[in-house]
Amino acid sequence: MLYHSTRNNKLTATASEAILRGIAPDGGLYVPENIPRLDKSFTRLAKLDYPHLAYEVMKLFIDDFTPMELKKAISSAYNDVNFDHSDITCLVEADDAYYLELFHGRTIAFKDMALSILPYLMKTAAKKNKVNEEIVILTATSGDTGKAALAGFDSVPGTSIVVFYPKDGVSPVQERQMVTQAGENTHVIGIRGNFDDAQREVKRAFTDEALNRRMNGAGYRFSSANSINIGRLVPQIVYYVYAYTRLMPKEINFVVPTGNFGNILAAYYAYRMGVPVHKLICASNENKVLYDFFETGVYDRNRDFILTSSPSMDILISSNLERLVAELAGDKTGKLMEQLAKTGRYELPDNAKKAEALKLFKGEFATEDEMSARIKELYEKEGYILDPHTAVASAAYEKYRKQTGDETMTVIASTASPYKFTRAVLGAIDHGKYSKKKDAELFKDLEKLSGVPIPRAIEDIMKAPVKHKEVCGKDEIIEAIEKIYL
Repeated sequence: MLYHSTRNNKLTATASEAILRGIAPDGGLYVPENIPRLDKSFTRLAKLDYPHLAYEVMKLFIDDFTPMELKKAISSAYNDVNFDHSDITCLVEADDAYYLELFHGRTIAFKDMALSILPYLMKTAAKKNKVNEEIVILTATSGDTGKAALAGFDSVPGTSIVVFYPKDGVSPVQERQMVTQAGENTHVIGIRGNFDDAQREVKRAFTDEALNRRMNGAGYRFSSANSINIGRLVPQIVYYVYAYTRLMPKEINFVVPTGNFGNILAAYYAYRMGVPVHKLICASNENKVLYDFFETGVYDRNRDFILTSSPSMDILISSNLERLVAELAGDKTGKLMEQLAKTGRYELPDNAKKAEALKLFKGEFATEDEMSARIKELYEKEGYILDPHTAVASAAYEKYRKQTGDETMTVIASTASPYKFTRAVLGAIDHGKYSKKKDAELFKDLEKLSGVPIPRAIEDIMKAPVKHKEVCGKDEIIEAIEKIYL
């Protein structure tokens, strides 16, 4: 299996090289030259637990690892130390849909599903490629990736990690999870800007030749823990295959709350591997740039940036969409990305707009009011409590179902524990009752309402001291990196 840049199919890499580099030299993202088909029947896959299923999926993409190397990485990641659910993830039925709970890891967000294994993949890849420099993980986060990456790389020999997050654009719990992170090899910096600003500057650091020369000379090399890294994306495919094999309908819909497009792209790759998907419903919040894209074939980030109660979706530049665009537009992708950088917009060629792959997707969105109403409705109807991101997806699905009458069995990706967003969640259920309470009280109230014990991740951060206090301007990220390492 070779991977090539979305912008130049002559820039190739093996799986381990792509994992190490994170991003292609031309700024493109690595994509597999072909999407492999599953080589076991769904009947056989249905008998496997999560770690064994992960091996059957990931071996087809990461084929320059030996079976022993890959199995060791999987067993190191998916175990009862890192996850509090015996099955790693689970499906919960509520109101004619299934919720795929992806938040049973150490940081109670879906990012744990991939970031628990990425450090082991990266260490193995470094060894295979005889890399002696310290690997510096550069990551921009809209909320959840940061903490999951920090937890994954904390104290891992031969690595260090720098996370940039929008200072006023994450929930209080998300911020506290990051700024209390221990580990001498971890660095967390707030930026005076939004996620798109952080992501743009981190990408610029990867492709800044002078900076990379100085870093290499000092014994460092950059890599990424964002979903732009193929080592993040491949593990995410696993849970869509898992969900299908636990239900085994004739066809299935997946509804995914989406910001950076990586999570729903993984569902698309599962479809390409053979999972019989009917529709992929791409759910956006009020920053609905992806909804507009699927409606018109035009990607346009030239609009107001809206801070919402689902901050991990507050994104106007969805990096992973480039991987789908590369499949649709081929060698025109580089020019489209140039247009995006220069003008903030691009339009798919006419033939790409008619592609079968694009027809698989349906964009939908939910407003803040619709999101809140859905949290309240599902709690009152089923006693089941959603976080704001999952509530956006659930509300979007209800709109889709009313518009289309589609009764296909549907799985909604539940991407975070409601404990990460207690104020938004309880405010949706009864604003007057909870609006003036302190966070510690809200955790106890949510425990009573949900019947789910307060997660250890929450208890830990309430006691931990703040370690990271640095803040920089949105155009000072490279200077902040230099200050740490050079």
